[in-house]
Amino acid sequence: MNNPFTGSGVALVTPFKQDKSIDFDALRKLVRYQIDGGIDFLVVQGTTGESPTLSQAEKMEILATVMDENKGELKVVYGCGGSNTIEIGELFKKIPAGVDGILSVSPYYNKPIQNGIIEHYKYIASCTKLPIILYNVPGRTGSNMTAATTLELSKIDNIVAMKEASGSMEQIMELIQFRPEGFGILSGDDAITLPLIAAGADGVISVVANAFPKQFSKMVTDSLSGDFENARKSHYDLLPITKMFFEEGNPGGVKVSLKVLGIMDENMRLPLYPVSEGLRSRIAAETNKIISKK
Repeated sequence: MNNPFTGSGVALVTPFKQDKSIDFDALRKLVRYQIDGGIDFLVVQGTTGESPTLSQAEKMEILATVMDENKGELKVVYGCGGSNTIEIGELFKKIPAGVDGILSVSPYYNKPIQNGIIEHYKYIASCTKLPIILYNVPGRTGSNMTAATTLELSKIDNIVAMKEASGSMEQIMELIQFRPEGFGILSGDDAITLPLIAAGADGVISVVANAFPKQFSKMVTDSLSGDFENARKSHYDLLPITKMFFEEGNPGGVKVSLKVLGIMDENMRLPLYPVSEGLRSRIAAETNKIISKK
C-alpha cells in the first residue's frame, strides 16, 4: 500500500467554550477555514487536539463533526495511539467508516525497547485495513523510534508513512534515503518542514497551519515543486510565529492566533494552561502582521 498522505496536513486543535465544553460550532468553522486555505488532509485528535483530556465519547463526537463538515472534501486521518497495545487494537476496530487513515504515536511512558515498539505496531496494524502513519516524537513519548525500527515496520503493507518529530536531521535523512518505494516521510516539526522536503520528505502534519493554512500550504507546495526561492520567503515569514507557538507549550500559542482571527476562544483543559500575557501580546501582534500581508 502506497502512502496517500502528502503535502500539508493539519493537526486540528479542539476548541473549548469558557466552561471547557467542546465548541462544535468553532470546530466546524476551523474545518472550513482549512478547506478554504488549501490544506491537503485533516488530522483529528493528535496531541495538538488535546486528546489526553478528552473522553472516548468526546473524541468520536469530534471526529463525526469534522467528517460532517468536511463532507469528503479532504482526507481525514484519526489520531489513535497509546501505551496499551491491546486496547489500541480494539479502538482501531471501532473507527467509523469514512476515515481515510490512522496516525498512531509510539507507546509513551512505559518506554518499550525497539523490539517492543515493532511488535506493538505489528499487532495494531493487524487490527485494521486502514493505512497507518507512524509517529515518532521522543520529547513526548520518552523513547526514540530508530531509523532501523521504522524501516522494519515499513515492510508491513498498511503502514504507509512516518510522521517524524525526533528533531534529528541525520535520522530522518537516513529514513528518506533507505525507505522503500511508496513509503512516506512527513515532518512533525513545522520549523524544519522546508529543509526536510528539500532532503526528500513528502510533506508535514502541521500545528501552524491551524492559523495560517494558506501561507503554510503555499510554502509546502512551493517546496515540493522545487520553487525554493518562494518557499524560503514563506518559511521565514512564518518562522517567528512558529517559534512563539511552541514557546510555552502547544496548543496554547496557536489558539491565541485563532482567537485573533475570530475562529475560536483560546480556552484549554487542565493541565494545559493559557500562555503568559507577554507572549499573548507578541503572538497577537505577529498574527496581525502576517494577515496584513495577504
